[in-house]
This record gives sequence, C-alpha cells and structure tokens, in this order.
Amino acid sequence: MDKQLIHLYLMPGMAANPIIFENIKLPENQFQIHWLEWSIPYKNELLSAYAKRMCDNIKHENPVLLGVSFGGILVQEMSKHLKLRKLIVVSSVKNKHELPKRMKIAKRTKAYKLVPTTLFGNLDLLARYTFGNTITKRIELYKKYLSVNDKRYLDWAIEQVVCWEQEESLPEAIHIHGEKDAVFPHRCLGECITVKGGTHIMVINKYKWFNENLPKIILS
Repeated sequence: MDKQLIHLYLMPGMAANPIIFENIKLPENQFQIHWLEWSIPYKNELLSAYAKRMCDNIKHENPVLLGVSFGGILVQEMSKHLKLRKLIVVSSVKNKHELPKRMKIAKRTKAYKLVPTTLFGNLDLLARYTFGNTITKRIELYKKYLSVNDKRYLDWAIEQVVCWEQEESLPEAIHIHGEKDAVFPHRCLGECITVKGGTHIMVINKYKWFNENLPKIILS
C-alpha cells in the first residue's frame, strides 16, 4: 500500500515549527504527509550545503516537496539534489529578482547585518518580523508556531534570504502566493497561482484552500 502513496514533505518558514501545517489534511488513501524541521546551521554554512544536508531527511523516492517562505527557498535548493514528483513553493520567491526592494537594498548596504536578532528572544518581535505586522491582534496565537529563536540560526537565515543568488526560476517550481502577502508582495512576482485574500501566513489561516487544491495540483 505504501508504494501507492504519494509522500508529501512540508518545510515551514523562517523560525517556524512544522505545527503551521497542523490543519493540512489530504486524503490518506492517496497521500502521506511528513513534517520537516529546521536544524541549526554550521558556522559559515552555505545554503547549498545546508540544503544538501537537509535532503537526508527525505526517506521516500519521487516525493512532493513543499516549502513556505524561507522554507520555499530551501526546498528549491534541495530540489537540485533530488528527483521529485512535484516542487511547490508557497508564500516565497523563485529567484533573487522577485525579492522586494527593501531586501535588495538591505543586501547592497549590508543592513541585514544590523537586525537585532538577540532581541528575538522576545516572541512578540519575532512573530511580527516573521509573519508581518498584520497579525498584531492574534500575536498570542502565532507565538505557538515559532520555536527557532537561536541567534546563530536567525542571523544565518536572514542573510540567506536577502543574499539568495538564484538568477532564474526553476521551471518545475509551482508557486502559490497570496495576493495580500506583505513580506513578499505579489506585485514583485512572476507567474504564480494566486490565492485571493491570502497573506504571508495563509498556510495557517487559509488551510481549507490548500486541503481542497493541493491534491489537484499534485496529481495534475
């Protein structure tokens, strides 16, 4: 029976734990879901090396790999070492040109090195930085989704996003994006499946859309 199942690996966004996928439910006779988690990077570890190391967590052949936000960038790097059935990028970007202007400026000026990640022990600040200011009223709810507040990881993760050097989009990447994403604005993107009313955290608050549409996207 296991050979008939499609294995779907889910990678959360920056600093987030895989509980963000707790409401993603697909038909169990067709799909088996596996959650991936962030590990602390080695000192000066390149994203490409980290991605190759993360591939050790993929235990099935021809899986579907889905990543959210920074996790979407990571799964694209992982896909370069794996044979996948589908590669799905959610609330993320597909190349460095889709990064918003503020991140391009941060790269040029190296302003990202000034982000006070030591303060991210304060989960209110980390939640706002990761999910955006739109969630202020529900900050307590989203605190539960953030578990990686190690300074070394946060410094590394911010740099990897801002300094990502992917020149061209991977043609096999299926991009799903919310029209109201404040972290990676929709207007900055190329071709994608647009979720009406979707924000940067739509995998959490629009999970019904994913439950309904992911099977069709994967099987198409």
